[in-house]
Amino acid sequence: MDSNIKMKVMKNASVIQKENGFGRLLKFDCSDGLGLMTVYNVFPGIELIYNEFETTEFSWKNNTSGNVMEINHCREGREGSQLKNGAYLYLGEGDLSIHMMENCAPVMSFPLKHYRGVSVVIDLDIISENPPDSLKDTEIDFIGFKEKFCGKDTSFIMPAKDEIEHIFSELYRVPEGIQMAYFKLKIQELLLFLCMVDVRSENQRAQYMPPQVEVVKKIHKKLTANLKERPTIEELSKEYLINTSTLKETFKGIYGMPIATYMKTYRIKQAAVLLRQTQDTVADIAQQVGYINQSKFATAFREIMKISPTEYRSQYEANPKTILHD
Repeated sequence: MDSNIKMKVMKNASVIQKENGFGRLLKFDCSDGLGLMTVYNVFPGIELIYNEFETTEFSWKNNTSGNVMEINHCREGREGSQLKNGAYLYLGEGDLSIHMMENCAPVMSFPLKHYRGVSVVIDLDIISENPPDSLKDTEIDFIGFKEKFCGKDTSFIMPAKDEIEHIFSELYRVPEGIQMAYFKLKIQELLLFLCMVDVRSENQRAQYMPPQVEVVKKIHKKLTANLKERPTIEELSKEYLINTSTLKETFKGIYGMPIATYMKTYRIKQAAVLLRQTQDTVADIAQQVGYINQSKFATAFREIMKISPTEYRSQYEANPKTILHD
């Protein structure tokens, strides 16, 4: 397979490509951040890709055709994709998704503006004709993976579970000296695991349709635009003409947390930025992010950041390179 990653070419972006051991490091300048992909050709027809994105969106020209399947594992953050039937699917930490490249719209979204994960791109035709040596004597139907996981132009989304964690967690800490040998072992383990998965017995993640997703994104924009305001779910439901249950379910599906939990975390992380970048008092910063009561702000800050606002600022001023940035 001549690198499928060539199909993911950023629109209006400069791409820097260089050799990096066995892999190729690709740098993408996104509209509001950066993306890195390290690509390894593990077997004929199989690529392993490490993804790191600090942006909200990544677009490419999807010229892929044929039986090319993509498997994604989310390690950190969240990742969203849209199928050609319009449905959106979102991965949280530990989740696994499988879709055919030709059925995927040419854009990935990152609702938390942070994503780290692994993709395995498989040309089912090539691997069916030339499987890894250790799998040649098995009865794995690689072509059948398409119908098994992506029949009727859909996708397969498996929530985090121990079996997925076992396969993928070790891929994030492989010493350079043994990378390729280790990649070959883990890819074969993944293929055997997929062979054994009973799709009918798996509880899959929900998919969301465009009308609900677009409304919830507008609500997210409203909530984060003015942190001093605290509209209730009922008020948002009436303003945007969306059922409260649908609003709560879709918001959590996209952003990974209930609205109240998400906004609490968002407020505190914005406060951390202000503590680093301004000399405003803690009381002023508390008000800027929507806390009238400074004591409640301090309690919430310690809950999220594991340190008080004053200690956070002091540690940053003492050593800006070691304090946790968000």
